[in-house]
Amino acid sequence: MTLLIAGVAVLVVTIIAFWFCLPRDGKYHRLVGTEAEPYVAVAFTAGVALSFTLTLSGILGLIG
Repeated sequence: MTLLIAGVAVLVVTIIAFWFCLPRDGKYHRLVGTEAEPYVAVAFTAGVALSFTLTLSGILGLIG
């Protein structure tokens, strides 16, 4: 059960961070066009992958 809750929590945090980085009022986020941009993309991808892995592991743990 803990893994399931942790997976959902990681997904929520990742979605909030992604939403925060979206363009606002026609302006891009300050990390766009910098050397940190690829790392931010990797962090979002890793957050989604981690959340799905934790959620699936939690579901399988509940089943059996």
